[in-house]
Amino acid sequence: MKKTYRVKSDKDFQAIFSKGTSVANRKFVLYHLEKNQSHYRVGLSVSKKLGNAVTRNSIKRKIRHVIMELSPNLLNQDFVIIARKGVEELDYHEVKKNLLHVLKLANLYQEGLNSEKKD
Repeated sequence: MKKTYRVKSDKDFQAIFSKGTSVANRKFVLYHLEKNQSHYRVGLSVSKKLGNAVTRNSIKRKIRHVIMELSPNLLNQDFVIIARKGVEELDYHEVKKNLLHVLKLANLYQEGLNSEKKD
């Protein structure tokens, strides 16, 4: 995933948390903030409570892969995905199902968007 598609700075994270809205399911919390930009940006948060560095990085890789797979149908907003307890036990398809559910709850995923995006 290219750097332009990531939320990296603390200032951006704080803006999304304070001004944005949140939705959640059992495995993920998603904060999103509408912005005028040409593409989405995503930030990830995986707590140390979920496991060691190897486990946390594995979770982040799965989430990034799902986001890249769903990218043609994502709206152009900033969002932060927070992994909850239990995500470490999920396989890729379960992560995708749960992430898709929370993205649809936030109205960030729209089936027929299909704008030609490249990661």
